[in-house]
Amino acid sequence: MEREGTNKTKVEDQIRKILEEKVDPVLANHFGGAQLSKVEDGVAYVKMTGACATCPSAQETLEEVVKDFVMGGVPEVKDVVLDTSVSEDLLDMARKILKKEG
Repeated sequence: MEREGTNKTKVEDQIRKILEEKVDPVLANHFGGAQLSKVEDGVAYVKMTGACATCPSAQETLEEVVKDFVMGGVPEVKDVVLDTSVSEDLLDMARKILKKEG
């Protein structure tokens, strides 16, 4: 079981390195970036950051840029999926604003 966890960490580290060294420089031209959220069953979930987070073309960018780099560099990854979830920190902030706890 520990070996599986170690392999998962290795895969996550490889993905993060690719995102940082290959994907982020491309997305920086659009004032954005990409961040690994999680890896489950060979699927890497990637969240777009900066201007890319709200861009209508985020799915296309994931397909044309992120997926190619990640799947080309990490054979254990079977797919790359756009993570559109909202962070708990942002939800907490919204709740405080709505309750006027400022």
